[in-house]
Amino acid sequence: MARATDVLEKAPEQVKHPPTPAEPCSIVIFGASGDLSRRKLIPALYNLAACGSLAPRYAIVGFARTAMNDEAFRQTAGEALQRFSQMGKLDEEEWREFAQSLVYVAGEYHHPEAYQRLAARLEEVERERGLHRNRLFYLATPPEVYPLVIEQLGERGLAKPANNKNWVRIIIEKPFGRDRQS
Repeated sequence: MARATDVLEKAPEQVKHPPTPAEPCSIVIFGASGDLSRRKLIPALYNLAACGSLAPRYAIVGFARTAMNDEAFRQTAGEALQRFSQMGKLDEEEWREFAQSLVYVAGEYHHPEAYQRLAARLEEVERERGLHRNRLFYLATPPEVYPLVIEQLGERGLAKPANNKNWVRIIIEKPFGRDRQS
């Protein structure tokens, strides 16, 4: 079975029929300071943006335990793109536009106050960018963290659409369970 990042990391010239641009949304990456995000997710999202397959308005919100601010997250993302993007040299204008979409929230996965900060930051970013509370939560974390994140998202009302016009998705990248049956 193909993983989401296997498809998304292809350079635009490798995608025969790029997907139709998505609706405006917020993409929240849990584990944003980790290896999966640096090597796969950030380059894949940049590639989608560069080939016009992301929505014209979007935000990418990194969430992880590592303490950093928006600018440090952008710098880390830029370094990851230079190292891992399959598109070659970054286009300055595309990078600037993509970097503006990157924001960061630091917090522990089991602390309710971290999700309160995330909720406040999402509201702020979505209001500024007109994102209509469409949300995609991407869990690039170890499997034992999944229940913590999903429980906190539910308790803070983040995993529930605001109304019938909005959507919320949770993506789990890695396999979970002890064996094929579980």
